[in-house]
Amino acid sequence: MENIKKEHWEKVFTTKAENEVSWFQKQPETSIQLIKACKLPKDAKIIDIGGGDSYLIDSLIELGYTNLYLLDISENAIERSKKRLGANADKVTFIVSDVLDFITTEKFDAWHDRASFHFLTNETDIIKYRTIVSNALNSNGSFLLGTFSDEGPLKCSGLEITQYSVEKILDLFEEEFEMENCFTEDHETPFDTTQNFIFCHFRKQ
Repeated sequence: MENIKKEHWEKVFTTKAENEVSWFQKQPETSIQLIKACKLPKDAKIIDIGGGDSYLIDSLIELGYTNLYLLDISENAIERSKKRLGANADKVTFIVSDVLDFITTEKFDAWHDRASFHFLTNETDIIKYRTIVSNALNSNGSFLLGTFSDEGPLKCSGLEITQYSVEKILDLFEEEFEMENCFTEDHETPFDTTQNFIFCHFRKQ
């Protein structure tokens, strides 16, 4: 299963241009605002999960953040990011891994995941993800999650996804995390379609 998942994403990032995927955003404004709202020092450790070749890292470098990490299952996605960032790539620690295999001794101040979590569809994987997030965050660290709402798509990139309501997210995370903020938002894709996301900001208890 692991290899099938990796092959899928390697193919996506080999065959499609950056603006030929539904999650493309030249300016990931919501994610930027969520990170700014954490009021972190510029040297805080921030990790972007499943970030692919998204422009969030570019924006965070521009804002002066200096301790950035990008994790993605696709080596091709990471290579695209590195190439685009040029000399700025030195400011980022790149990790090629499935998030479910991510083992780290680092403790992060913020964990950001937009449009990656909803690809986990079985309960064991979802619970495992929660444990990994909890272990990777400092106490009081911020967990920033953007995922498909129950008004969102049922599939993405040809794969099944899991939809979430506020209640469903709370049920999953409220034991270990305190919710600071939660809202839904429409994302306009490059194909002139709309996807409804739910964004939540949690703090690790």
